[in-house]
This record gives sequence, C-alpha cells and structure tokens, in this order.
Amino acid sequence: MKRIIEKHLDIWKNDSQKKVLLLRGARQVGKTFSVRQLGKSFDHYLEVNFESDKSAHDFFEGDLNPDEICNNLSAFYNVPIEDGNTLLFLDEIQASIPAISSLRFFQEKRPGLHVVAAGSLLEFALSEVPSFGVGRIQHMFMYPMSFVEFLWANGEENLWKLVQDSNPDKPLMDAFHQKLLKYLKQFLFIGGLPEVVSNFVKTGDLRKSQQLIDNLITGLDDDFAKYKKRVPVFRIREVFQSVAAQSGSKFMISKAAENANSEQIKEAIILLEMAGLIHKVKHTSASGIPLGEGVNQKKFKMIMFDHGFLQRILGIELSDYLLAKDFDTINKGSIAEQFVGTEILKYHNSQSRAQLYYWHREKRGSNAEVDFVIQKSEKIIPVEVKSGAQGKMQSLWRFLEDKKSEYGIRTSLENFSRYDKIEVFPLYAGANIFL
Repeated sequence: MKRIIEKHLDIWKNDSQKKVLLLRGARQVGKTFSVRQLGKSFDHYLEVNFESDKSAHDFFEGDLNPDEICNNLSAFYNVPIEDGNTLLFLDEIQASIPAISSLRFFQEKRPGLHVVAAGSLLEFALSEVPSFGVGRIQHMFMYPMSFVEFLWANGEENLWKLVQDSNPDKPLMDAFHQKLLKYLKQFLFIGGLPEVVSNFVKTGDLRKSQQLIDNLITGLDDDFAKYKKRVPVFRIREVFQSVAAQSGSKFMISKAAENANSEQIKEAIILLEMAGLIHKVKHTSASGIPLGEGVNQKKFKMIMFDHGFLQRILGIELSDYLLAKDFDTINKGSIAEQFVGTEILKYHNSQSRAQLYYWHREKRGSNAEVDFVIQKSEKIIPVEVKSGAQGKMQSLWRFLEDKKSEYGIRTSLENFSRYDKIEVFPLYAGANIFL
C-alpha cells in the first residue's frame, strides 16, 4: 500500500545534508512497513528490532562508537554496512536507551550512512536520555492512513486525480461524487490503520475489520501497563474511553474519570498524548498568526488518533452501519469532525508535529463555534464540518464577520460548490484543503 510519507523518505535518502532520521508515531500506523519499502531501494538493508532481537542490545552497551557498532551488527546479521549503499533500520528503539543515545554519534562520525530509527512510546524513552543531540537528528511524524491512501489501496488513483482537479468552481460529476461517498462511508467505519485497511481491501469483510480493531484495542492494555509507574492502568483506560465519549465537545476534566483528582486525569491525558493515541484541539482566539499565541489552555477538545478506533469504542454496530441511509445515523461521537481533525494531521508537514485549533465565542444569547481553524500562508481560515449535506453556517458567518476573514470553508457530503465567501469541499477532499 502506497503511503504519502514514502515521498518524504525518498527526499531524505537523496539529501546530501541528511541527518539520522527518527520516525515517530503511535503503534500500528505503518512505520516499519514504510521503512522496509525504502530499504528496497538500497543495495543492502539491515533491520534490527530491539523488542524481538534481545541480543542486539549487547552491541550498544559500553562504547557507542558507530564503527564498532556497525562492524558487530554486520558480522552478527551477515549484512554489509556501507556508507551510501546500506539502510540501517533500528526498530522499536525505545526498548534500548543506549541505542537512542548512539544516534547522535552516527550523525557525527558516520554521516554518510543512512540510519533510520523508529518506535512507539518514544517520548517516554527520550525523557530518559540525558543528552539526545539536539540539531543532529531529523524527526518525521507518521499517522494512520489518510483517505487519499485508502483510495490508492483500492486501486483508485484515477478517481483521486479527478478529486485533485476539482474545486468549488469545478465540481465533480455526480456519478464520481456518489462513488467517492461510498468509499468515504467505508473508510469512516474501518479507520486508517494499515492492517485493517489491507484486510478490508483484500476481503471486503467489514466484520473481520471490526475484529481486528477490537484486537488492537485490547492490545493497548499492554502499552498502558508501561505507564503504571505514573498513573494506574485503569485510570488511563478510563480517560482514554472518556476521550471517545466526549468527542465533538469541550473536554471536561470532571467527566473523565470517577473518584480521581484532576491532576491524575491531566497526567493520563499527557501520557496518552505522548503515545500518539489522542490529540488535543486547542481553543484559539484566532486574532492573529501564529494561532498558538491566542490559545486558552483551559479550553480544549480531544480526538482519537484513528476514527475506526473511535467507532468501536463507542459501540457502532455493523448492523447500524449497513442499514444507515445517511451519515447522521452513524455519526455518533461526531465521527465526521474526528475524521477531519485527523486528516489535517495526516496532510501536515511530516517533519514537524501538527497542532489542531478550534474557535468558540461565548456571549449571552450569541454563542458561536467553528470546528477547526487553520493557517494557509498568512491567512487564518475557519473550517466548519457537517456530517450531512445541509446545515446552517451561522458560526462560520459570525467568524468571517468578527475576524474580517476573506473566506471560510465548509466540508460536508455536498459536492464542490460555493456560497458567496464560503467554499464547500466534500469530506473526501480534505487533501485539497490541507495538503
């Protein structure tokens, strides 16, 4: 399955000023697969997994001289390690603090060697490294598959090209629009985790997709157990489930867990954010650029890293999905808003961590809220999400009036269109907006 990040990995490979690359992201988003794809373009490829290859830890004890490490790894795995010809992949590197520490020395003493490190829960491990080598490591962030990648996985490259060529002044033919809505409905239900997408593309079995997601959700307990020194496992699980329950609305600390103090809940939120399992949508005044300067730290929403996870945690049943004649029926937990939020993350520059914002004005008798606020060039653009094909846009108009913005965006089930200063993009065309 083709991934957008492969283009960025190719750019890194061919950059004469490249640094050691640290690929970051939650479990099951496809980091290992994408690096293995990159490895096919090298004469030699050596993959070291610090979770499964326990003996590999020995080569990173004591002196962290890259030449000695490479000689030992080459002899042990019987793979040549040559500058320019070998891709050395250090996977699940969070399991070896010395290996993380060695990355800076690879950059300093073997700059010609292509080295990629990857892992989940990296933030926890990085906090234990006294000197990580700021400026010597290039970071790249990875998320579950986007809708564009879902179309590619289904062999619909030509259909996607039609979307790329469309805009509010040039809508799609209705036959193509309806076909894309069908794919969108599938994607909203199964989510973007590569294992789930791959199985669905091969079998078309939605029930199997549900089972795979359930297995992955169960497996999270193994990760949660790694945080227990800071917060009890059951508390992290409670907060994680509360993020799903409060999706689409301001997150209330008081509703996150029973019999827990706010500091413990806040700590659980931080841990889940560090693991890449949830993302905060911060409230911004949107009064200027950068948007982060107008943030109210006390007001935020939360979304999960994958909308397929959200569907299963909320208990959306397959029968509900199959019988639904419109999206509102299966939009429990504001799935459409969750979907758009994660699409923004997936199309963001992979070399920096994306941040999500929303706008909310509270005035007596005149509340207004815009789901997302983005920056395009030097412009602040409000984005309103609708799960159906109709709906009022009072908050969007209020934002445009208050902020004197040139235009706003509404994304819904409608085809491309325009309402005066509001441009309409179908939900499936997020890449046209955010990429």
